[in-house]
Amino acid sequence: QVHFVESGGGSVQPGGSLRLSCGVSGSSLSSYDIGWFRQAPGKAREGVACINRRGDAPYYTDAVKGRFTISRNNVKNTVDLQMNDLRPEDTAIYYCAAEFQADALPYCILETLDDYWGRGTQVTVSS
Repeated sequence: QVHFVESGGGSVQPGGSLRLSCGVSGSSLSSYDIGWFRQAPGKAREGVACINRRGDAPYYTDAVKGRFTISRNNVKNTVDLQMNDLRPEDTAIYYCAAEFQADALPYCILETLDDYWGRGTQVTVSS
């Protein structure tokens, strides 16, 4: 079975940084487009960023553009989300999601990344 797992969550003050990682067991991340989503208390889940299996086409939503960076680490077999200049409104449970891609496409589509989901990791930004 294929399982995706997030790590790296925690608590930081506004303006701080965290780095999340999405790993997989039972498969290789190189066959999947990977996305990060988040859900704040009382709010709907929203997309944050995604990256194609080639790793050359990251996509960011406006809420995080310029502050978050998604990247593939082929040595560790993870997809990482570097989060800088964190704000209280970034507080949420962060999930990674994956979509198997038979072909290495030059883009990712955040809205269709739902073949597999991790269980989430909590990120809290508070002073």
